[in-house]
Amino acid sequence: MSKAKIYYTLTDEAPMLATHSFLPIVKAFTKAADVEILVPDISLAGRILANFPEVLREEQKIPDYLAQLGKLATEPDANIIKLPNISASVPQLQEAIAELQKQGYALPEYPVEPKHAEEEAINKKYAKVLGSAVNPVLREGNSDRRAPKSVKDYAKANPHRMGVWNADSKTTVAYMNEGDFYATENSVTVENDSKFRIVFYGNDGTSKVLKDLSPLKAGEVIDSSALNIKALKSFVEKAITEAAEKNVLLSAHLKATMMKISDPIIFGAIVETYFKDVFGKHKATFDTLDINANYGLATLYEKIAGTAHEAEIKADIDAAINSGPRIAMVNSDQGITNFHVSSDVIVDASMAALVRGGGKMWNKDGKEEDTVCIIPDRTYAGFYEAIINDMKQNGAINPTTFGSVPNVGLMAQKAEEYGSHDKTFQAEADGTVKVEDENGNTLLEQKVQKNDIFRMCQTKDAPIQDWVKLAVNRAKLSNTPAIFWLDKGRAHDAQIIAKVEKYLQQYDTTGLDIRIMDVQDAMLETLKRGREGKDTISVSGNVLRDYLTDMFPILELGTSAKMLSIVPLMNGGGLFETGAGGSAPKHIEQFIEEGYLRWDSLGEFLALQASLEHLAQTQNNGKSQILADALDNANAKFLATDKSPARKVGGIDNRGSHFYLAMYWAEALANQDQDAEIAEKFRPVATALLENEAKINEELIGAQGKPQEIGGYYKPNSNAAYAAMRPSATLNKIVDSI
Repeated sequence: MSKAKIYYTLTDEAPMLATHSFLPIVKAFTKAADVEILVPDISLAGRILANFPEVLREEQKIPDYLAQLGKLATEPDANIIKLPNISASVPQLQEAIAELQKQGYALPEYPVEPKHAEEEAINKKYAKVLGSAVNPVLREGNSDRRAPKSVKDYAKANPHRMGVWNADSKTTVAYMNEGDFYATENSVTVENDSKFRIVFYGNDGTSKVLKDLSPLKAGEVIDSSALNIKALKSFVEKAITEAAEKNVLLSAHLKATMMKISDPIIFGAIVETYFKDVFGKHKATFDTLDINANYGLATLYEKIAGTAHEAEIKADIDAAINSGPRIAMVNSDQGITNFHVSSDVIVDASMAALVRGGGKMWNKDGKEEDTVCIIPDRTYAGFYEAIINDMKQNGAINPTTFGSVPNVGLMAQKAEEYGSHDKTFQAEADGTVKVEDENGNTLLEQKVQKNDIFRMCQTKDAPIQDWVKLAVNRAKLSNTPAIFWLDKGRAHDAQIIAKVEKYLQQYDTTGLDIRIMDVQDAMLETLKRGREGKDTISVSGNVLRDYLTDMFPILELGTSAKMLSIVPLMNGGGLFETGAGGSAPKHIEQFIEEGYLRWDSLGEFLALQASLEHLAQTQNNGKSQILADALDNANAKFLATDKSPARKVGGIDNRGSHFYLAMYWAEALANQDQDAEIAEKFRPVATALLENEAKINEELIGAQGKPQEIGGYYKPNSNAAYAAMRPSATLNKIVDSI
């Protein structure tokens, strides 16, 4: 029998650093169950290099691990642990390319606006790594995310700090009432297998194929929608006026990482509208410098640096900020505003933090203030409006008594992948965009004006069936009500509701409480039940899955990194995700500056336990189950003894938390009575770790407090990263001897 394999992904930033500390422990312990740990590199740097083998020396080339994992995800024995990775914005991509070039990789520059065929080919290659490029490839199943009981119990006993909500809070959500994606969405269910293409027909009689023939499967739901840029800018002007009149902050909340085409354009429209006098006055200079509002103030400042007009432009920007409403800050100390970089404020994380913080964001002086939150499209703005209104009325939730909100999310086979793919375009002229079948029949169409955003979306039938089944199973297993968050007034959701109602009939739901509710109603009902201490399963589409699995974990637990995220793959394998990476950039920066990593690896611990359990069940590996059970005990003790990273230098950091997890895991394995061989193997390990606890802590904490040189942010030197993340010779000797 071949060795059981777990694919433990190497990703980016703080999770990547944590892997350099935790992976040697994982490999050492899992050898006891004859499990092989493989480490495919799907980091941003790794994915860039995999796409350009032709410009690299032989020793620099790396395989396309993401493509390999995508294929593996469709196979029954897949077992993948997926850590958070960078969903790259254009500025991040450019930074990564510059770092790799400096390290000796002969990569071409990223041509933002390609001028000829060669640049277009390079642009297309780089486009493969932009935005949410990893998750759609690996997610061949739907999502089952929940807080494990041990995590929830710990959060109730040790509640995190919640901001105070006042009934007179001026914080509101500003959204469009016309011309948004919600208003224009149309949707149909495809009856037979066929093909589609997307074509732009100009009012001047010209036409252009935007996407050529691609497959459609019988039963899948397809949508199109368009956002009117003129209507967007008009709306933004009203939001600016509202914030000024209320004397509160102005903030924009988008998903420019996942919706990598539409949301940077929307972000650019917001920036350009706020600074319209600056963009008007300096149009000629901005054209010469190729300044694009979509990339925000950070890139603008970089491009004007050293030019004759730098001081004047900066003064005009400052004057616009001083005369307009105050802009919310990403980093008050460094002067980084909400308008600096489109990927700095990711709506699911930023709005959850705002709700937890009593509806406040930071001003330039580092003080909290109410804010007008710009979320232009109504499709999801109502989600946040409902929770803000509830908080104003009922006050903040109490983490010590609040129920739990697990989520079953529709995402398999790129379901509802809005804006992050090859079906989103900005109109080059006035005209009509049509989705046509292979015979030229129109399936969907949108009238557009120049610069409007068109998007199309596909949601296949098999994932919808699997999603309904998963929701029913979760409701049965936990005896918990399940609510499908679907708006009957929305074109796409109306198609999905018909399918949900049809597929629910295939199951015996006697005694189960399964409902379909509009998003705002679902939010209010879920909050009402939660305040009563009751659990409610949220069953949602892909984008709402993202928003729900940040909002409720952040309110309940203080972080979404402690969620257990299981993706039962449709062909029998398992994908185990390890929480959200929203704080990852801050943590790696702190580590490089002062040798302290605050990243909490609890998500990795939980995912590994579920992965080992899956291995035991699917490959009849009894030893793997013993490892899983012992790790479950270790996780509970880890939480009970509060060994997550402390807040600042001098306490245990990420590396110290790995030591304690290893000690508790070894202890549980040594004390179990199901497998004498494993108990015998780990008895001396547990003893050595316990006896050397003080010495190991001294070595780990002694390594803190000084800058770390790891050879790169996006692609660190592996040896340097291991040396930095494994500074305890005593711990290393014990682990390496297993």
